[in-house]
Amino acid sequence: MLLQGKAVVVTGAAGNLGSACARVIANEGARVLATDLGSSRLEAVEAEIRKDGGDVMVHPADLSSEAEIAGLMQAATEGLGGIDALVNVAALMEGIQNDRDLVDMDADYWDSALAVNLRGTMLACKHAIPAMIERGGGAVVTFGSTAGTRGDIGLFAYSATKAALASLARSIAATYGKQGIRANCLCPGNVWTAETKDVMPADMLDMMQRTRLTPRMGLPEDIGNMAAFLISDRAEYVTGQTIMVDGGGTSHQPWVRMK
Repeated sequence: MLLQGKAVVVTGAAGNLGSACARVIANEGARVLATDLGSSRLEAVEAEIRKDGGDVMVHPADLSSEAEIAGLMQAATEGLGGIDALVNVAALMEGIQNDRDLVDMDADYWDSALAVNLRGTMLACKHAIPAMIERGGGAVVTFGSTAGTRGDIGLFAYSATKAALASLARSIAATYGKQGIRANCLCPGNVWTAETKDVMPADMLDMMQRTRLTPRMGLPEDIGNMAAFLISDRAEYVTGQTIMVDGGGTSHQPWVRMK
């Protein structure tokens, strides 16, 4: 298996992308600590992984609290026997429908987005990297977004934090690389989930499908597969990179494939 024997922490594991990452990583042989805010969904993810024969433990935590993050990494060190990789998927999605207009931006919402998306990821790295170095090295994957690499209509707070996470990954790679730490930023594009059909207008879904260069839309498992590769030994010469997993959506002029 790609990740046999590795100990991996996955944040945001109750969400669509986080749960897919946790499942794929566990299926590749890793011992996984899955974390998110405490919820029935997190428990369901744990049950799904165990049903498939995966090795998983859950530890709910609020990533806006440094004390809880420190406790999370301590739990991972004790429960998994150490930390080999950290996959930072967690992001603030509650209230994102209000992240549309900069002029009317609620400053409290902006601060909350930075607290979870950027500060929380930084703190997770802060408390996980020493444990990785103690084991001789490890890998960090921060989850950016194509929205952090291109201008969008709205999503000011979300896009700004996602852009910053790519820079965070490069700085980690540059600073701790000689100590065996690799860091990359994975940027998902539009991913097809059950909720996508419910919340997105049909004309926008059609536009997204027509602008992919692949025959189909992306799935959460596509993102999980890339995350698993990036934390595996097969990617040991890949670090400091921002990697798009978007079906080619950001690789071309906007009028390409619009037929």
